[in-house]
Amino acid sequence: MPVYEFPLNEKMRNYLRIEDLMANITLTSSSSSSRLHIQFFEHLFTLLDLLERIDIRGDVIKDLDAQERNLVIWSQHPNIDNTALSTTLKAVIQCRDGLKTAGKPGSELKSDGFLQSIRQRFAIPGATCSFDLPQLHFWLGKSDEARSKDINTWLSSVILVSDAISMLLGLLRQRSQFVDVVAKTGFYQGNADDKNVLIRIKMPPKATVYPTLSGNKYRYALRFMEMEAGQSIASGSEVTFSMAACK
Repeated sequence: MPVYEFPLNEKMRNYLRIEDLMANITLTSSSSSSRLHIQFFEHLFTLLDLLERIDIRGDVIKDLDAQERNLVIWSQHPNIDNTALSTTLKAVIQCRDGLKTAGKPGSELKSDGFLQSIRQRFAIPGATCSFDLPQLHFWLGKSDEARSKDINTWLSSVILVSDAISMLLGLLRQRSQFVDVVAKTGFYQGNADDKNVLIRIKMPPKATVYPTLSGNKYRYALRFMEMEAGQSIASGSEVTFSMAACK
């Protein structure tokens, strides 16, 4: 079933964007295709642009601190799986401590001469041809082993914060269960407390509509849309879906 995720604050938007970019980076970096490696650089530079604008490291450390406190509290519950909890707690602490001693994610790549020599060209449509970036095409002609070594070096600057975000999002998603909801006339309005950060919508496999969301951590509205002749229009039909409010 397709799942749509809607963040309710800016921090969660950044987490989801970084998660999505890293998924694309992982996919394109593991290929031996030079065309996909060009896409790797596109995703990498987009990620670096995002990391340079925000203090994601500070946000992640605060959230890992909160997760540590929550896990310690849960460890006192009688029916808890202490082995799984202990493993998770250890991973959270290691990740948090690693981030505290690390610098700003991606900052090391500012001194990489090769990346800096090609980065600006990627902002120009179609400017990755060999006549625009001969140094890039020289790099693409290297052996798979040499390219893989370079890629691993570049990703080492961002992998720690990426792994931490994946951990936080995984814990967040696991804590909330989906419940069945009906949107009459294709519209549903919900109230949330100030701890809600993410709304997840699960649609049936053959659904003919898709959800959009507006709102914030206190109140949100879901509007289901239909696609007709390439245009999105509001649905007036009753829609049954599943929803999880994560906090």
